[in-house]
Amino acid sequence: MLTSLSIQNYALIDSLHVEFNNGLSIITGETGAGKSILLGGLSLILGKRADLSSLKDTSQKCVIEAVFEVSNYHLKALFEKEDCDYENQTIIRREILPSGKSRAFINDSPVNLNSLQVIGERLIDIHSQHQTLQLVSNEFQFQVIDVLANNETLLQHYKLDLKAYKTSEKELKELLSFQAEAIKEHDYYLFLLNELIEANLIEGELELLEEEYETLSNVEAIKEKLAASYQLLSEEQIGILSTLNELKIHFQKLKGFSSKYEELYGRVESSLIEMDDIFKEVDNFNDSLEADPKRLEIVNAKLTRINNLMLKHSASTISELIKIKNELEEKVSITENLDDTIQKKQTEINSKAEQLNTIANKIHQNRENAIPELTNQLETILSGLGMPNAQFNIDCSLSEKFLNNGKDELSFLFSANKGGQFNELKKAASGGELSRIMLAIKSVLSKYIQLPTIIFDEIDSGVSGEISNKMGDIMLLMSKTMQVISITHLPQIAAKGHTHFKVYKEDVNNITRTNLMKLNHDERIVEIAQMLGGIEMSSSAIAHAKELLN
Repeated sequence: MLTSLSIQNYALIDSLHVEFNNGLSIITGETGAGKSILLGGLSLILGKRADLSSLKDTSQKCVIEAVFEVSNYHLKALFEKEDCDYENQTIIRREILPSGKSRAFINDSPVNLNSLQVIGERLIDIHSQHQTLQLVSNEFQFQVIDVLANNETLLQHYKLDLKAYKTSEKELKELLSFQAEAIKEHDYYLFLLNELIEANLIEGELELLEEEYETLSNVEAIKEKLAASYQLLSEEQIGILSTLNELKIHFQKLKGFSSKYEELYGRVESSLIEMDDIFKEVDNFNDSLEADPKRLEIVNAKLTRINNLMLKHSASTISELIKIKNELEEKVSITENLDDTIQKKQTEINSKAEQLNTIANKIHQNRENAIPELTNQLETILSGLGMPNAQFNIDCSLSEKFLNNGKDELSFLFSANKGGQFNELKKAASGGELSRIMLAIKSVLSKYIQLPTIIFDEIDSGVSGEISNKMGDIMLLMSKTMQVISITHLPQIAAKGHTHFKVYKEDVNNITRTNLMKLNHDERIVEIAQMLGGIEMSSSAIAHAKELLN
């Protein structure tokens, strides 16, 4: 509920501060006194965009601050979602700077206008005759029915499931699109893959093949060098082995004279063993090395294939080619297994659709059960508001589509006159009738949910005194469970209020200012008498005013 409102340097207001109570508060004032300025200030608190024309003094900033008691509104989760600090006593402040820039704060933390609008619409509902167009909106009509149907929890589950269902549908569409493209490329990928598979690639094989190729290509030269090496090692008179054997014999005789000769002897013996091993290896190499033109051809062919594949795939190693082969295997596999993936996704969608249908049917049944009660309550209230023949024909029919709030298509028809045809609200009801219908709906809703503070801005325009008296009774009844503020020009409604404020203009130093004052009992009598009979109040007007207040 709105507990206080402060306005500085806005339109015709220098400085204004007003405290509001719960129950029904009335605001009256002559036409042009500035009632719309108050609503304009509140609209800024609710996130309306502002400009420099809002400033009374363009050299000073405009500040509008409203304090709300929100402990009963269950808004903590909403505040957290909007990243705002939650306080049971929430302060919303809006500043318009001389530069034209605007700032907004919730509990002293800066917020953007979107967050201000989201939170603001849960705090105040400003309703005027011009806003009755909301009535003809299917979305609003569903909201009204769902309140009576107690569908809030079901709708939350439905919306979550619908989001998941649509996500799965999107994924299926992407899979089908991917499959169509993949099929076009599948044969090409398969051809590339088979080329790599047939190459029988082995990690590190390239270096071995290149070495084997060099050996097979130079067999004669290698054998020639091996033969020469063999000769150097094995020559009977001057071969390395013969020489080392002779050297060994000499040092064998010397080692008995000194330890240093013994060390040299050991080294010569080690060299002889190493040379003997080399000799055997050279002999083995020479024996095993044979010219093999067929093997050379095979090695050359494989090297050529590998080099061509590396060139084709812009790879520099067999490791890169193997990686490309694995990637191609995955692409081919995905394409070949897409049918299974698509089938699984379709099964998933069917399961989610079945779940959605179950919830949608429950929502539909609850709406069907609530419609007669809503119709009865609205027609009863409207009968008391001078529309005794008002009738509603509300129908929910299940469609095949999953809509944002179920599967129902709503027909919300109205007839104002006896024997008249049912038609859409915007065609069947006048502006004044729409205002009374909206009041009736708000009255019904207030019995079922905690509504925000509601401000009726001359919703009583164009109605007679007796009807306005009934409208006042409805507002008074609503004010038992919520805060209601009514801006009115009718004395019958003004007299119903628990608190009465008057908006007035005054000229100070040739400057017009708008002010707001809270009226005491005697001042209320005068104000209501003037509303009844004009500024020149008659004794009968005063008596009538007292009678209305009593």
